[in-house]
Amino acid sequence: MRRIIRRPEKLPPRISVVIPARNEARNLEVILPELPPVHQVILVDGSSVDDTIATAQRVMPGIEVIRQTRTGKGNALACGFAAVTGDIVVMFDADGSADPAEIPAFVAALVAGADVAKGSRFCEGGGSEDITAFRRLGNYGLNTLTNVLLGTRYTDLCYGYNAFWSYVLPRLELPDTALPKHADGRMHWGDGFEIETVLNCRFATGGMRIVEVPSVERLRIHGESNLRAVRDGLRVLKTIWAERQRGRRVLPVAATSASWRESVITLDIPARPAVTSLPHEESA
Repeated sequence: MRRIIRRPEKLPPRISVVIPARNEARNLEVILPELPPVHQVILVDGSSVDDTIATAQRVMPGIEVIRQTRTGKGNALACGFAAVTGDIVVMFDADGSADPAEIPAFVAALVAGADVAKGSRFCEGGGSEDITAFRRLGNYGLNTLTNVLLGTRYTDLCYGYNAFWSYVLPRLELPDTALPKHADGRMHWGDGFEIETVLNCRFATGGMRIVEVPSVERLRIHGESNLRAVRDGLRVLKTIWAERQRGRRVLPVAATSASWRESVITLDIPARPAVTSLPHEESA
C-alpha cells in the first residue's frame, strides 16, 4: 500500500508535476521554463529518438528523468506517479497545450477541500484554441453518457489536465509498472490513451470530491497530434462502459484525507479560482 504523505501544519503542499513525453524536445524547450517553482518535475520518456532527455536536462537541470517500463501514455503516467514524492500530483502534457500558469488554480481548488481538481475547457472561463466542432460534439455526447452512467456532472471528460492529492493514487488501481508486456502485443488496460478517461471515471466511482477548474487549451507548439477523432472516440466509449462495469469497488477517500486537508491553511497563490463543484464534492 502506498504511504499517505502527511505534512506539518502551516506548510504549503509540495507539488509534483508529471510530464509524459516522446520526441518532444522542441516543445520542452518552450514549456519547461514556463513552469512555476515546484517541489518536483518528473519527465517520463517513452523511448524518444530525438533529444527529449538531453533538452529537458539542459533546460531544467533539476528535472527527474525516468523511462517508462512498457508503452503508451497510461504506462508513462503510472511510471511517473510511482516516482512522486510530493503531496499534490499535476498531470501535464509536453506538447504545449497545457498552460503552466493555471497550476496555482488547480492547487487552490485542492487546498480548498477537493480531492481532485479536474481541468475543463467547457465550464465558464475555460476554452480551447485547438478543438474542432466535430470533436466538441463528440465530447458532449461522451460527457452526457458518462454523466448518466456514473451520476456525475462532468463538462469535459476527455481533457487530461488534472491535479489531485497523492493519497488518491492507490485507489486508482492502475496496472503495476513492473508487469511485463503481453507476448501478443496487447496493452494492459489503462496503459494507452484511454488513461485520461479511466482516471476521470475512477475519480468519480471512487467517491472523490471533484472540482472542475476552468482551463484554456493552447495549440500544440511543434509536431502533430496523434489524436484521431473517430478512432479515439470509439476507444473512449469502450472505456466508459468498461469502467461502468468495474463498479464502485474503491473506498471513498474522505476519512483518510480529512486530517491532511485540515492542516493545509496557507499557500502563496492568487485568489481562489472560479470552479464548478461536482456531485461527489458534497457526497464524499
